[in-house]
Amino acid sequence: MARDPYQELGVSRGAGEDEIRKAFRNLAKKHHPDANPGDKAAEERFKRVSAAFDILGDPDKRKKFDAGEIDADGHETGRGFGGGWSPGGFEGGRRGQTRAETFDGVDLGDILGEMFGGRGGGGARGPGAGFGGGLARGADVRAKLEIDLEEAIAGGKKRIAFSDGRTIDVTIPKGAGEGQTLRLKGQGSPGRAGPGDAFIELTVRPHPIFHREGDRLVMDLPVTVYDAVLGGKVEAPTPEGPVTLTVPKGANAGAMLRLKGRGLPDAAGQRGDLLARLVITLPDKPDAELTAFAETWRTKRPYQPKSAPRRGA
Repeated sequence: MARDPYQELGVSRGAGEDEIRKAFRNLAKKHHPDANPGDKAAEERFKRVSAAFDILGDPDKRKKFDAGEIDADGHETGRGFGGGWSPGGFEGGRRGQTRAETFDGVDLGDILGEMFGGRGGGGARGPGAGFGGGLARGADVRAKLEIDLEEAIAGGKKRIAFSDGRTIDVTIPKGAGEGQTLRLKGQGSPGRAGPGDAFIELTVRPHPIFHREGDRLVMDLPVTVYDAVLGGKVEAPTPEGPVTLTVPKGANAGAMLRLKGRGLPDAAGQRGDLLARLVITLPDKPDAELTAFAETWRTKRPYQPKSAPRRGA
């Protein structure tokens, strides 16, 4: 027969719900078998503490115990019933329920998470991982989420669907990177000691205009022959929308124009630069005057072009 639950938790009979809940959390963390591998005394102590909290953590059961209607094992005095909770684990009508479902504010999954950092993927493990399955934490789940480059830079919300049919909204942090994993606490598979967590790995889609080089973005910027020769204003795309750039007079193909702070955030949140590589572009259709000019220029003013700057320089 179990000891008096008040003595087991070390609280007085007039203790409030918060005091009882705090006492249970402290004792559960101290005596959990995963924190005391191979210690049978700790295992037994953990069982008794859990059994005591099953009585005192349930307002109806506590009331019945105080009135002498049930004993410390949860059995009705005099005639008994088979649906109580013994130190060995959940039984009868209680099977499959978690403490969080019967007493707000205490989640055994949280307690195990505090002890072991949410390790595993299958919840609590080791000699005390459930006592017949009663304290097993739900499994962690993993998924991949594809986001756009603009979403990686600015952050936002995306909805993801799991294989079990659930959908949840995921908050993408500003400056999210390729391969970054987000942890969603309590969004994993359900378990007797609380649900596991969900781990979402982010994948950034290739962008049709920009490619990344560290915290810099690089793009090709088409310019006309006359803007390259005479200089001029051109419109250039950025992740936040188009901006106007000044092409210097006599610009060569491959020259880089720098847009400060328009690249990707680094670990400190500082944005890198956006580099626009000039690509001198001819008209789609041949132009007779331009062709004649080029022929005259090639004959009378030949020159040796310089090598274009290297990529990312």
